[in-house]
Amino acid sequence: MKTALITGASRGIGLSIATILAQNGYQLHLTCKNSYEKLQDIAKMLSETYQVPCHAHQTDMGNFAEVWTLFSQIDTLDVLINNAGISHIGLLQDTSVDEWQKVLDTNLNSVFYTSKLSIPKMLANEGGVIINISSIWGNAGASMEVAYSASKGGVNSFTKALAKELAPSNITVNAISCGVIDTDMNKGFSQAEMNALIEEIPANRLGTPKEVATLVLQLIDSPKYLTGQIITIDGGFL
Repeated sequence: MKTALITGASRGIGLSIATILAQNGYQLHLTCKNSYEKLQDIAKMLSETYQVPCHAHQTDMGNFAEVWTLFSQIDTLDVLINNAGISHIGLLQDTSVDEWQKVLDTNLNSVFYTSKLSIPKMLANEGGVIINISSIWGNAGASMEVAYSASKGGVNSFTKALAKELAPSNITVNAISCGVIDTDMNKGFSQAEMNALIEEIPANRLGTPKEVATLVLQLIDSPKYLTGQIITIDGGFL
């Protein structure tokens, strides 16, 4: 039985990824920062429904000491899904240093922490898969979301560089660049703002977390020659 770690798994894309991997027989380690009771319920439901071990962990992925503690509870690892992320909307001149740092810690530093600690476990298994959930704004940049765009741009570069480093060890590293997905992260937009955004998307709708999760599973099972790629799922938006 293969083992996967999914960060930010209490809702949205992370929850959909956890569900589809449980359906496919993976032992799961799931993390969240604030919704631990909910995550415990999710882990119990997935374990009972799909007959797979499923462990819930309350971890601030932007805190290396907490991530270290998390990994001390994981014996083996085949798949790492870096999904934990936050956004900050506002003018750069109004963004505080603490707000900037929080976004970078959660979205980018966490990917370094988890990858660093995953590599020895994957080397022991003679291979592995790292998938980073990124954003189209890491490619194009989004006005009023400079910190978020910078963090995801960093994730993309991190992905390409680490893929080259780990390819000789049979460990693939790819990122999924998401367009506008129907998650809580977008709940701050008014209906009028959302309608205007949807008009700009050729698919004429938001993406779903399940669509991203399906792509994650396909990427896990893809040929090992596929590595260092930023794969976009955005309904033709960019």
